[in-house]
Amino acid sequence: MISERQEKLLNFLIREYISTAEPVSSLGLKKIMDLDVCGATIRNDLQELAKEGYITQPHTSAGRVPTQKAYRHFAQKMESARQREMDEFIVRQIRYAHQEMENQMKMMEELMQTLENDNLFDILNILEKWHKKI
Repeated sequence: MISERQEKLLNFLIREYISTAEPVSSLGLKKIMDLDVCGATIRNDLQELAKEGYITQPHTSAGRVPTQKAYRHFAQKMESARQREMDEFIVRQIRYAHQEMENQMKMMEELMQTLENDNLFDILNILEKWHKKI
């Protein structure tokens, strides 16, 4: 299991590697991420990610590159985020539709009440308001 900071490091490392196709150094990550931790902390986190199989280092003095496991992890996180956004969008649409239905019901109740009072002018005003909302 990787920490939240390691998750962020991995995310930035993958994005940087995708954009440059070059191994990413700890110093490069520090500059990109503007982290408030020292380079040694980043290197320790990168070592943990390597132990977990998320990144590899082509040779001793090189930066790190993501592995297949890292890409799968990244894609799953992106899909989860996309699904959450879609779920939130659907909930917002349902709430909006529910509110609109409540508004329509209120107008219908007003119309019914006016019909009971037999005031034709009021009925026409309510129908006009209702028609404009649709």
